[in-house]
Amino acid sequence: MIEHAESMGLSVVSRDLPRDICGLYDDRHRLILLADWLNQRQRRCTLCHELIHARHHDPGCGSQYGIKCERRCRRETALTLISPVDYGMAEEVYEGNTWMMAVELSVTIQVLSDYRQLLYDSGVCMQ
Repeated sequence: MIEHAESMGLSVVSRDLPRDICGLYDDRHRLILLADWLNQRQRRCTLCHELIHARHHDPGCGSQYGIKCERRCRRETALTLISPVDYGMAEEVYEGNTWMMAVELSVTIQVLSDYRQLLYDSGVCMQ
């Protein structure tokens, strides 16, 4: 994903960010900041999330429009990182155990939850 960011003209930098911020995208400076304390799965998910913000040239999330951008970005991140086939296999093997499924799919629990919400919203499965 780093090469993809570079092909988009973006710089990706790790920084000491507050514990409640995993990453940030700055469209004006074409910069993605990732918290230096992220583990491998968190870094993968956060980088994908911020690349989606970059693709859409999203503003900050402080406005009503920003909230909609964040919602869209979370959906797209889940759809990008989780394939339906892999999800189905993980669901069956781990009998819905969220932690084990997230590890198997190399995503965070948040991304897995967002994917499950998409399935629920589309009527594919019930919660």
